[in-house]
Amino acid sequence: MADHEAGMAPKARRVQDDSDSGLGLCGWILVIISLFFTVITFPISIWMCVKIIKEYERAIIFRLGRILKGGAKGPGLFFVLPCTDSFIKVDMRTISFDIPPQEILTKDSVTVNVDGVVYYRVQNATLAVANITNADSATRLLAQTTLRNVLGTKNLSQILSDREEIAHSMQSTLDEATDDWGIKVERVEIKDVKLPVQLQRAMAAEAEAAREARAKVIAAEGEMNASRALKEASMVITESPAALQLRYLQTLTTIAAEKNSTIVFPLPVNMLQGLIGANR
Repeated sequence: MADHEAGMAPKARRVQDDSDSGLGLCGWILVIISLFFTVITFPISIWMCVKIIKEYERAIIFRLGRILKGGAKGPGLFFVLPCTDSFIKVDMRTISFDIPPQEILTKDSVTVNVDGVVYYRVQNATLAVANITNADSATRLLAQTTLRNVLGTKNLSQILSDREEIAHSMQSTLDEATDDWGIKVERVEIKDVKLPVQLQRAMAAEAEAAREARAKVIAAEGEMNASRALKEASMVITESPAALQLRYLQTLTTIAAEKNSTIVFPLPVNMLQGLIGANR
């Protein structure tokens, strides 16, 4: 953390330089008096001077209203002077929050409700305390307006298909805007896109019509292929009369396999005439 504080942007260094410009004569007198009372009341005063900061926290110490040189303190033990020093704890863990559903008018004039989730963390505790009143509330409000602004430039089809690209665009926009507050936006996700009921019905009807059209085209192609196959089969049967008799027998075999009680046996008329003539 100390290396990060040492390598922060010039903007952050200006905040600290302004804060450490000097306490003034009266300020130093008050600090000396506070230190003197701390010494003469030792060891009772030690309980007021020693503070503990957890691993995931940092402390910004104010001495007479000015941020102490060195930036954030912690984790572990640090010392403050009674009466002249105060400190603010800053949580450095990643925080997530839901973006409330936003009613957005898309580029193609469709009204949709979109919500999302944002993950961020405090990257610079000094900036998060000195540059903004409430970094968490400001980030939440900025996420809502950014969601509306980004999706307002997209068509409905783009919103439904390019969620990942929209999320990356929102993340870069939020990260750039919150950089002055010491906030790092780690991830943005679009959770749900809710369409109006009438639009859902229209899209469902359109999809159903498209499926029916494809089904009719496939059925027509099947009929065409079947007719060609039948034409070729008729040509083969015409060339060989015995093939027709074999087809009769195959049909009978198929009927018999279905456990029918009645069997229809087709018999050519010319065969019957031949039998009758032979008997005479």
